[in-house]
Amino acid sequence: MNISESAGSPKLLSCEQIDRSFGGLKALNGVSLSVSQGEIFGLVGPNGSGKTTMVNAITGFYAPDAGKVIFNHQDITGIKPYLIARLGIARTFQNLALFKGMSVLDNILLGRHVHMKPGVLSTALYWWMARKEEVANRQFVEEIIDFLQLQSARDEPVETIPIGLQKRVELARALVAEPTFLILDEPMAGMNQEEKEYMARFILDARDEMGVTVFLIEHHMDVVTGICDRMVALSYGEMLAEGSPKEVITHPRVIEAYLGGSH
Repeated sequence: MNISESAGSPKLLSCEQIDRSFGGLKALNGVSLSVSQGEIFGLVGPNGSGKTTMVNAITGFYAPDAGKVIFNHQDITGIKPYLIARLGIARTFQNLALFKGMSVLDNILLGRHVHMKPGVLSTALYWWMARKEEVANRQFVEEIIDFLQLQSARDEPVETIPIGLQKRVELARALVAEPTFLILDEPMAGMNQEEKEYMARFILDARDEMGVTVFLIEHHMDVVTGICDRMVALSYGEMLAEGSPKEVITHPRVIEAYLGGSH
């Protein structure tokens, strides 16, 4: 998808004048951005610029002090994270949030919880009521395992596999929730070049083959500029630039924030 195509698509997410403070620290100061349906949108900035705080405001972990978050024409400002997940928003975390002592398969299965309907009656009548649902959930998980090429690791304890595969497991757990909007918080942290290229390809495939809109936070500028349709740069909680990757990375304020001057 090129920039002109994404610009003509309907807005899926709009953040309007988002403020968030922690004590005397202003983490976000009047940040506004919008993400169109079907695009890969990048959010970049130096450490401490407010990127993860922005994600937490969107997903309900920290309610903004001011401003609105609109998702699919619905105001979701400050509602509980589990309710936001039910609306079709899934995320991965900056620090790995996998369950050690469980297999890759079991970690991914946990992502299906938003689609499961547990109950005393269905459990008691498992063979008549619950088994069909369990089989369908398991089948979808197996499809995502194939999609992300995790077959060889599916039965391994998740803490024993390389970090690049662990990051892929987190992506799989998010995708099995069948989101319409996927937030990836530094999905390539700690990866080597080959692992980054694999992850970039999987993100593009998730958008193109599964119709997922992607909101990507990433420090690797080569990745962001390579796969994002549009992006926003933050510094100290304020917007520096917005536009195509080329426009943002060549903006004087962005260059100054990253390099300390206009080189």
